[in-house]
Amino acid sequence: MRATVLHAPRDIRLDDVADPQLLHDTDAIVRVVAACVCGSDLWSYRGVHPDPHPVRIGHEFVGIVESVGADVSAVAPGDFVIAPFMYADNTCLLCRHGVHTSCPNGGIWGRPDRHGQDNDGGQGELVRVPQADGTLVTTPEQPDQAMVAHLLTLTDVFPTGHHAAVAAGVTAGSNVVVVGDGAVGLSAVLAAKRLGAASVVAMSRHEDRQQLARQFGADHVVAERGKAGAGLVRELFDGIGADHVLECVGTKESMEQAMRSARPGGRIGYVGIPHDAEVNLPSMFGRNIGIAGGVAPVRGYIEGLLPDVLSGAVRPGDVFDLTLPLDKVAEGYRAMDERTAIKSMLTL
Repeated sequence: MRATVLHAPRDIRLDDVADPQLLHDTDAIVRVVAACVCGSDLWSYRGVHPDPHPVRIGHEFVGIVESVGADVSAVAPGDFVIAPFMYADNTCLLCRHGVHTSCPNGGIWGRPDRHGQDNDGGQGELVRVPQADGTLVTTPEQPDQAMVAHLLTLTDVFPTGHHAAVAAGVTAGSNVVVVGDGAVGLSAVLAAKRLGAASVVAMSRHEDRQQLARQFGADHVVAERGKAGAGLVRELFDGIGADHVLECVGTKESMEQAMRSARPGGRIGYVGIPHDAEVNLPSMFGRNIGIAGGVAPVRGYIEGLLPDVLSGAVRPGDVFDLTLPLDKVAEGYRAMDERTAIKSMLTL
């Protein structure tokens, strides 16, 4: 089979690798229908976290079950399934608390599991899925091609934007600022509107991303940054700032922007992977700013978001502005790295 392998910074290849096999009775094998490139993949692609040897990459995919282990009962061959970016047993105490990303029997695609066994990356023709019953979510029927893109966002990007909104406490009638106009930030705009936010500000400097933000429900766009951007946010919201700020980048500058944009007593939901990001606790204390978030427990959100995706009430798949066959995967990474694409979808 063919699968994406990162050999060195900015050296993505589609290699021939061995077909996955069922290793445990709780495994399933899924034939991938569509996968995509995540903004977090770009950190490895750019060499921010270099690996000493080639590694499988990619953690967002949907597909059709081909075979299952003896203990698998929730999915069956022929089912169309959504695979969250981390697998989990969905039965342990942490999963029951909604923190599937901390499941002791879980892990992430493309990285070794707790026993040192390598896991398949999600950008390949076939994937072995550990803990299949707890991980995979089936759809009621086989989706058409147009629906596949929307379902694919449920593997990571849309629930991650939703997690930012939930962590920040977004409620009906509240006002929201989203820091970051990547796929997660744009998904956060959509998620905030879905939760009933009365007014959403998207902070974006790029016309194509501004347009999609407005399509997803943004009421205002602020292109300015720093104190100037925060000043415009205050002007929009009674001179005091936003009730909720969704931080979707993970840099020092984006977190500072979030802090400046929140009103006293406001709350920040952060889902950007932290890279030199800092928080000023004395300032937060003095202004009564709350902060929550982290890695999104996607498995816990999929079933709640799925009905609105299937009905067309939300169209998160519109975040894909570049669709390529798997053998063009290097082009998909390059486009996102150079910011000529918001998010690349790979079809098989």
